[in-house]
Amino acid sequence: MQKIFETIKEVALEIDTLIVNEDTGYVDGTNATGDQQLKLDVACDLLIEKAFRDNPEVLALISEEKEDVMACNEDGLYTLCYDPLDGSSIVDANLAVGAIFAIYEGEPSGDTLVGAAYIVFGPRIEIVTAVRDEAPIRYRYINDGYQVFHPIALGEKGHINASGGSQKHWQEKHITFIHALFAEGYRLRYSGGMVPDLHQVLVKGGGLFSYPSTADNPNGKLRVLFEVLPFALIFEAAGGQALDEKGRRLLELTVSHPHARTPCFFGSRYEIDRFQKAYGIL
Repeated sequence: MQKIFETIKEVALEIDTLIVNEDTGYVDGTNATGDQQLKLDVACDLLIEKAFRDNPEVLALISEEKEDVMACNEDGLYTLCYDPLDGSSIVDANLAVGAIFAIYEGEPSGDTLVGAAYIVFGPRIEIVTAVRDEAPIRYRYINDGYQVFHPIALGEKGHINASGGSQKHWQEKHITFIHALFAEGYRLRYSGGMVPDLHQVLVKGGGLFSYPSTADNPNGKLRVLFEVLPFALIFEAAGGQALDEKGRRLLELTVSHPHARTPCFFGSRYEIDRFQKAYGIL
């Protein structure tokens, strides 16, 4: 698995070059879940595919930008699922974006997820990696090399509140819950990029990121294999929690389709406890 993490570090530099230099316009088409694709989405996807398809450890690749599973090496151990450019719709605003990777042993599901990583492309390149039952490691690219940076560990309670989806489509209980957090003094921190928003919760020591079911997306918006499960692994490894809207642990979810979605709540223990009470789970 370490070879996969090392390749992710190499790929990060190549993706950063694409973000800086390539066209940010749209292609004539959509991805497997109907989202319009940027030329950058496609370019980053092909770059990652090229980096991993001949890796003997990789059994298959599953990308947010590909409709089908891509078989690689029949003797490979890991299925690599990835979102090649999370937050691509805010690239034109020059905001931080990212890439997400989930490493599954065999068929992908919550209980076969053994490793995860994400990359933040902002003023600096940062990468966070985690394997199951081990603390996350945070790297920053400085002076032509990666250096281990401050450790990531969530406190019991944070002060950041980031919730996705159009507010006019939120359920009443979610509106009440989010307003109650703001009444406690929580600060709104939401860019529209999952990676930078969750990264901020992690590096600031706690808070809440949520993407609930909404009237226009009753099954949630975020993809289980590419986005939700890898961050669930990282949050739990950092001392936090990650649940779905019914209070189920995200890492216990089974996946019926490569592009399945789910509502999700990531946070410190205090915020997750408040969420469960607000939703009538506790």
